[in-house]
Amino acid sequence: MAKRKLTRRQTWRAEKIQAERLARVEKKAAVVSSELEGSELGPEQPGRVITRYGAQVDIEAENREIHRCMMRRNLPALVCGDRVVWQAGNNHTGVVVAMSPRDSLLERPDADNQLKPVAANIDQILVVAAVQPALDLDLLNAYLVAAELTHITPVLVLNKVDLLTPAAREKLRPRLQPYADIGYTLLYASTHTEHGLDDLNTHLRGRTSIFVGQSGVGKSSLIQMLLPKETLRVATLSESTGQGRHTTTATQLYHFPGGGELIDSPGVRAFRLGHASIAQITDGFVEFRSYLGLCRFNDCRHTVEPDCALRAAIIDGHISQGRFDSYQRILHSVENPAR
Repeated sequence: MAKRKLTRRQTWRAEKIQAERLARVEKKAAVVSSELEGSELGPEQPGRVITRYGAQVDIEAENREIHRCMMRRNLPALVCGDRVVWQAGNNHTGVVVAMSPRDSLLERPDADNQLKPVAANIDQILVVAAVQPALDLDLLNAYLVAAELTHITPVLVLNKVDLLTPAAREKLRPRLQPYADIGYTLLYASTHTEHGLDDLNTHLRGRTSIFVGQSGVGKSSLIQMLLPKETLRVATLSESTGQGRHTTTATQLYHFPGGGELIDSPGVRAFRLGHASIAQITDGFVEFRSYLGLCRFNDCRHTVEPDCALRAAIIDGHISQGRFDSYQRILHSVENPAR
């Protein structure tokens, strides 16, 4: 059965109910935290948030032991990857007392285009796409813009390449070549044939990375291959819709045996950029940057205006027509959101 689409008011009410429930949980957690702080706690020590469950977080100590911890009320919203100071209680519990400054923060807009933190202290974003569900270059470009806005290096991973026939691979190549031309790392992978996994491991080693991409592109399957000792939920595509089904419900941090960390985040079928300005989205297309400010008109929309530097760059072969068309569609979707 197709999932019923909620109206804006129904969505608002559902989110309001969830917020009220979370507030009740946090109030209860604050009482428990106060009781913990009044009991015997260990010395302050560094730790890492490896996942969050409502008002509680799992903290990994330096010896890799996991402690379910409450948070002091004066702390900002903690996310996976945060470095913190905490104190241990009994039975692998504890209290987080401070957060260290973040090197980077990945945020994602909610239904109201308000940014919500997803993960912190990330070195690179692995944008995973696949040939099934159908490759959506507009969504891929939106992820790249989002990565550019956070100043976190993106790496493109095309998964499930074993499903491509030689003819399909040749047809796909010119669609992806513009990304390599403008400097993005592009990796091809398959969990069935293990093609490209060595290259993927090389790019993950020694870095903190996060996998993002629409549901069903195989993020969890890739991580299962890279981290065979971890137990992850993996599902196939929905037969009725052909879309991916969510298998990751909480953002989780994993360690690679040879060094490096990977954060698995819940998949999304759409990545809105409604929080971003037109100027930010335009700047998020990295190949445009050399031509911005060179148009005849300062407010050029790069559509029909004369002496447009971007359109001239397309004619000269310096900007991909496909990427430019995708840029225009993304702008249209942001300026004309679906009701």
